[in-house]
Amino acid sequence: MESIQIDSKVVILGDSGVGKTSIALRFTQNEFFVYQLPTIGAQCMDRIIKVGDNMINFSIWDTAGQERFRSLAPMYYRNAVAAIIVYDITQMNTFEIAKNWINEILENGNPNVILALVGNKLDLEQQRNVKIKIAEDYSREQGIIFLETSAKTGDHIDDLFIEIAKKIPITPKKIPRDIETLNESSITKKSEKSSCC
Repeated sequence: MESIQIDSKVVILGDSGVGKTSIALRFTQNEFFVYQLPTIGAQCMDRIIKVGDNMINFSIWDTAGQERFRSLAPMYYRNAVAAIIVYDITQMNTFEIAKNWINEILENGNPNVILALVGNKLDLEQQRNVKIKIAEDYSREQGIIFLETSAKTGDHIDDLFIEIAKKIPITPKKIPRDIETLNESSITKKSEKSSCC
């Protein structure tokens, strides 16, 4: 059976400093930088993974968290297949901001968008201020994916994107047989001048 390639735009939203860029970098390039400069506007990163018989081509839009860039967000999430809303488990205010983002997307975004709430910085468990049960209960009420991750250690980063991939509707685009088959841990790196940017 021929593989099916599914192009999927994913947007990452959340407050400044919660680890949006670090999650994207860990997933696409398996890298982590302790000191990460704030994103200006948005940047795009790509990775292809195989889930079942399907090749999921993720175009991941990492958006700026600063308030002054908030008005730009709708142009990134309106036609996204999925939105990852990130908060920092050590800062309750970032969880409240994440809930605001979810409400905004539910009101103004693609009605079929896949939403994932992500508590990042699991490596700082000793400094936790957002109880996991609060986030789990909220996610259950909203009917959305929920995971806690650590971009620093890589914990649950791939799991997050695999969970999203499993929910993506299949719209076939045949892949030629001579294209290399990738697995979930394979990484496709593209330059910043990739087609999604």
